[in-house]
Amino acid sequence: MEEDREMIVLYDEEDNECRFEVLAVLDVDEDRYAILMPEEDYEGDGEAYVLRIEQDENGEDILVGIDDGEELDTVVEAYEELAKQQNN
Repeated sequence: MEEDREMIVLYDEEDNECRFEVLAVLDVDEDRYAILMPEEDYEGDGEAYVLRIEQDENGEDILVGIDDGEELDTVVEAYEELAKQQNN
């Protein structure tokens, strides 16, 4: 396991700690998004999470789920293009 991976800790509904690798942070249109991979899925073919980065009333970054399928598709396409460019 590489030591230089950026990791964050989030908590689920039951307050269990979940570690994620930050695969990318990207700007799409006027919003910012984080692409996260659960640590336990790093070596497998698990699915990444796409979350919008917003700011709370104190100006702190918070991660918000995306309910809009079109928004999600747009971000996934942007990430796939970024990954494609990085592999070339």
